[in-house]
Amino acid sequence: MLNLRKIAFYLEDIETPVGRAINLLIMGFILLSSLIFVAETYPLPEPVRISLDTIDTLILVVFVIEYLIRLYYAIDKIKFIFSPFSFVDLIAILPFFLGLNNIQFIRIFRWFRILRLIRFIDLKIYFLRISSEDGVIFTRILFTLFTIVFVYSGLIYQVEHRVNAEDFGTFLDAFYFSVVTMTTVGFGDVTPTSEVGRLMTVLMILTGIALIPWQLGDLIKQLLKTANQVEKACSGCRLPFYDADAQFCKICGSKLDKV
Repeated sequence: MLNLRKIAFYLEDIETPVGRAINLLIMGFILLSSLIFVAETYPLPEPVRISLDTIDTLILVVFVIEYLIRLYYAIDKIKFIFSPFSFVDLIAILPFFLGLNNIQFIRIFRWFRILRLIRFIDLKIYFLRISSEDGVIFTRILFTLFTIVFVYSGLIYQVEHRVNAEDFGTFLDAFYFSVVTMTTVGFGDVTPTSEVGRLMTVLMILTGIALIPWQLGDLIKQLLKTANQVEKACSGCRLPFYDADAQFCKICGSKLDKV
């Protein structure tokens, strides 16, 4: 019999092998679900499309079960429901609860699934074995930028494809438009025609102006901070870089050898 309490623990755990495996599996489902929708923006044989829809529905069921387990074992359920990550989770599975999977516009919500990956951005040292703070911050910056561009691409595709299929025929067209817009390059060769699409374009530009300098600023501050660090491997967790005057590991507390 499945121990749901133990599963709930592992869903929040990234330090044990089992916890890492479960969370990697969830990340894989998120990416697979997003890739399925990207594939469905291209012409596909009907049997292939039906198979992809079936797989995507099964993934959605997994997400629903995961959310319900997290909610059931949450200590403060109100706080859990309104926390940013859980709110993103709820939006991602909203079509399941509304029973509106066959209505095209509701598919916009599925693009919020990719935002679930932000839950795992705080990986620190343990998860993917990123061994420096610079690496963690740099990974977070790249991941955040990609996630925002990906979500905007999905949304603008959903909004514009039916009214402007010539410019927004596939996901790649929408992705190209999002990158050009958020970086404020503005070639002007692809433009939205609907009011919602134009409003979304304004939001993309504002996001690009606010987000990119902020993220790069974090990276520059971290690079300046680590300029005074030295290589001094910890005998416990193997963290390789510390402040020059550090005597103990800030991760596991082990005493550091002198350089």
